[in-house]
Amino acid sequence: MIYSNNDTALLSNDAGVTSFSYAGETIRFRTSPRLERYTAVKQWDNGYIVVMAKYAGVGETEDYIDLIPILNNLYISPDKFLKNIKNVRLDYE
Repeated sequence: MIYSNNDTALLSNDAGVTSFSYAGETIRFRTSPRLERYTAVKQWDNGYIVVMAKYAGVGETEDYIDLIPILNNLYISPDKFLKNIKNVRLDYE
């Protein structure tokens, strides 16, 4: 599947921190130190992400990320920040 750069956000993690990037902005938030990596994005629903994630000692499991409260805590308008995002893909490069 081909993604347009102007409608695709990037998701990754490193050392207990998840990064969500879009349009030159990156939001970082703490995650479980057992999270090894996200393995697939299953669904994007305007701020709510369903992902498959691999955890140390647990293996791969379905997980959920709700960006709305994170954005609100950062005083970022979820409506403005999320409105043009149509896709989310993993970025580990």
